[in-house]
Amino acid sequence: MDDRQIPRGVATLGGRVRVHFDGACEPARGGGIATFGYHLEGGGFLHEDCGLAAAPFSPNATNNVAEYVAAIRALEWLVGRGYEGEVELVGDSQLVVRQMNGEYEVRAEHLKAYHEHLARLASRFHPATFAWVPREENTRADALSKQALAETMSELRGRRD
Repeated sequence: MDDRQIPRGVATLGGRVRVHFDGACEPARGGGIATFGYHLEGGGFLHEDCGLAAAPFSPNATNNVAEYVAAIRALEWLVGRGYEGEVELVGDSQLVVRQMNGEYEVRAEHLKAYHEHLARLASRFHPATFAWVPREENTRADALSKQALAETMSELRGRRD
């Protein structure tokens, strides 16, 4: 098969996909605006996205929900492209990473559905692993989540004017 026969966006190269994911929330305690950002590359892919993680000012607009949504959106994007290979998800949320690795129990009722959805998505990849990194090693995903936060806050301010 030559390269012209391969549909765009279909990964044919070996190697794992590495996903950096992050969430942001203002105010930090939740109930305001929660956004996500992710950057992925490898396996023939290079993609990033950001946006709202939950309805503004809703009870689910928390930083932890935003972190989960970032990882979920990245895996949903890969599923949509038919990728099933190795994925490493890297984030600076110890809570999400440790919950996904089974080190922490998911006690917060509002996080259980996000955890279950992410676990179901992760099971579609061979394998999917989760690793924690310090914020300094997650700069692009952090910048994307903050970009979405700034854009959303600006848009909401514009609606009030």
